[in-house]
Amino acid sequence: TRFGAWRNLPSQPETKRYRSEPDGAEHEVAYRTPRTGVPEPHDAPGVRVLAVTPDRVTLEVGGVARHFTVTADRDRVYVDTGAASYAFTALPRFTDPATHTEPGSLLAPMPGTVVRLAEGLAAGGPVEAGQPLIWLEAMKMEHRILAPASGTLTALHAAPGLQVEVGALLAVVQEDPAAIPVPEETA
Repeated sequence: TRFGAWRNLPSQPETKRYRSEPDGAEHEVAYRTPRTGVPEPHDAPGVRVLAVTPDRVTLEVGGVARHFTVTADRDRVYVDTGAASYAFTALPRFTDPATHTEPGSLLAPMPGTVVRLAEGLAAGGPVEAGQPLIWLEAMKMEHRILAPASGTLTALHAAPGLQVEVGALLAVVQEDPAAIPVPEETA
């Protein structure tokens, strides 16, 4: 895996997250890449990187050189030492907010400020597919958040003046089963 590029004024270390298999424990690796191009572990006293190639890493741990053979296959990373072998799954830097929300959730597509809500919008009220519900101002532009389906607004977390981050839950629309078109049978 290619490490991050060198920065003149690094603000914080680069991080990568992995899940060890099969126990599922998560590990975060923090490092900096100085001008030498060889990454340095961050907040790992007594650990120094001696050499890095695409398939081999040599670390000095407590004054002893340790060699690791590394093999990557898609999102899996296999690390072999003289004593043991380990398997890790690379985790994404950002999780998909949709995996943590219920169906019909309206998420903020970008950071911004809620500038207004549709007139009469309240939890428990009916909404129509495509109806503008929330106006979000971001980058000096207004963005409309539309109802994804006809149904009932079951939750409303947005309010005018509220600052939101990307992926923030703004509202939830529960689709009305009667509004779902039923395909006609062909004879």
